[in-house]
Amino acid sequence: MAAALPVTFDDVRQAAARLHGIALRTPVLTSRTLNALVGADVFIKCENFQRVGAFKFRGAYNAAAQLPAERLAKGIAAYSSGNHAQATALAARELGTSAVILMPEDAPRSKRAATAGYGAEIVTYDRYTEERGALGEALAADRGLALIPPYDHPHVIAGQGTAALELVEETGPLDALVAPVGGGGLIAGSAVAVKELHPATTVSGVEPEAGDDTKRSLESGERVTIPVPRTIADGQALPTPGEITFAINRRLVDGVSLVGDAEIIAAMRFAFERLKIVLEPSGATALAALMAGRVDTAPRGSAPRRIGVIASGGNIDTQRFTELLAG
Repeated sequence: MAAALPVTFDDVRQAAARLHGIALRTPVLTSRTLNALVGADVFIKCENFQRVGAFKFRGAYNAAAQLPAERLAKGIAAYSSGNHAQATALAARELGTSAVILMPEDAPRSKRAATAGYGAEIVTYDRYTEERGALGEALAADRGLALIPPYDHPHVIAGQGTAALELVEETGPLDALVAPVGGGGLIAGSAVAVKELHPATTVSGVEPEAGDDTKRSLESGERVTIPVPRTIADGQALPTPGEITFAINRRLVDGVSLVGDAEIIAAMRFAFERLKIVLEPSGATALAALMAGRVDTAPRGSAPRRIGVIASGGNIDTQRFTELLAG
């Protein structure tokens, strides 16, 4: 008998109750133009409209809210290139405590400014020469803070899974769910939720070509470490999957596809021009995979395939957005 998963459907349900009235129930968009382009009925879960502009608030708040009162009062810490940083900072503010965030020196300016704007103290490091996990643990221990990692934590994973839970509650059964993969928390939580409700749904992850650590890991059956990726999808620039996320994803995720920078930019442009939404590169990778033909859209019978896509975030400043689309 297979060992129990570290995150259960009940955990996701409880996270949804904890987040009710705190996180936003983000909209699901449809587009006839997109449907015609890919030959399927597509439902886009717009986490770019979530608080802090990304799905990360779900997991950060769910984890912070479960800390014992005495630990929470001492403050919380996190390490992140941007979206989890903002999410943890806002969760701390909502819960009446403080946050210290470890961010890479080359983190997008808009994400760093937003993190500071939520009241967090920022400490920087060099992502290409220093290991953020060890630095984050040392920082938290030195200051007596509770560390909330960006993905490799059961409460964080359960919180992220509420995005997919809301999606299927609104749309009904899906033939496939497509989600971006960085550390693996979003797709792990999503897979837990979707596979419980509709076991036949295919769950597919998407990584940038330069950051294919999860794809390699799933293919080899063990966690693989690659050099820190250099990609426009900064939220997915990770060298190795999480231990807990990988344990879930190797059992529940059906596969991972890769997209190049040009395909990501094309998806960002389509989202802006036709869907009227702004997506950051990491937030557009799932849509990019669908548009580039990496997702099976062949109908099963007479009805079109029903495909859910998680647009995971929209945190990008105007200068960077216009530079990428102009290029």
